[in-house]
Amino acid sequence: MQVNRMDNAPSVSNLLGPYLRERRARLDPAALGLLTTRRRTPGLRREEVARRAHISPAWYTWLKQGCGGAPSTEVLNRIADSLVLNQEEREHLFFLAFGRAPQASYKPVQAVEPRVQRLLDSMESKPAIIRTATWDVIAWNKAATAVMFDYAALSPQERNILRLMFRPAPNSLHQEDQGYIAKLLVNTLRADMARTGAIAEVDQLVTDLCATSVVFQHLWNENDVRVNDNGVIRLDHPLLGPIELEHFSLGIDGRADLGLIVHNPVDPAIGERIRALARAG
Repeated sequence: MQVNRMDNAPSVSNLLGPYLRERRARLDPAALGLLTTRRRTPGLRREEVARRAHISPAWYTWLKQGCGGAPSTEVLNRIADSLVLNQEEREHLFFLAFGRAPQASYKPVQAVEPRVQRLLDSMESKPAIIRTATWDVIAWNKAATAVMFDYAALSPQERNILRLMFRPAPNSLHQEDQGYIAKLLVNTLRADMARTGAIAEVDQLVTDLCATSVVFQHLWNENDVRVNDNGVIRLDHPLLGPIELEHFSLGIDGRADLGLIVHNPVDPAIGERIRALARAG
């Protein structure tokens, strides 16, 4: 079987130039404070992109043609800024140029979009939360309040899974698999730190926890790294009694620093009791 290919179709190995040209053509010169007269093509000129990125027009042309050598990370970031790329477009630019994503830059977040909260609220029998790279809980549903913690009653700093796990005062919620969960949390925190670039934020959290918890200090010093996995946790709830919950860690599109954690009751009857308890609260 013969596959026909357009002669002018770019090869997969040379997509950087066409991508730069397409992004440049989509920009509005007037919105960027540039003159709009005497333009034969839409968008910015090559020399305008180069000037905004503080590189020479000749070098930018070589880069677009694939013969200027690999740019530095700093230069590629400046080009991304000059083309007003969003995060997804910037990541794509880096993959085309280097075959990897740009270095992560962590930006703390305090809340989620309304659509994400609506998703949480729809899971009436499944405790669910949204957590950051430092394991701060920034959104939750009523089932999580009924089964886990009343996060609304805690200060923003206290709404942290690791601080709740390793705080000196005992938790009212007894976890039979506490040792396994504690180790998993610490190992995942280390992975999240490097993956999202939250170095300074994690460093402060680690300093605080090491000062108050010998167990955390021991686990952190083991230097293990592990991505949060899925499994079953067992809780001895003061109202529901012993329960088993399958926990799932899921990503959120476009937000590498946020994670959705859902706890699904193994026993459907327990799920109905969680729903009733959440509604009563």
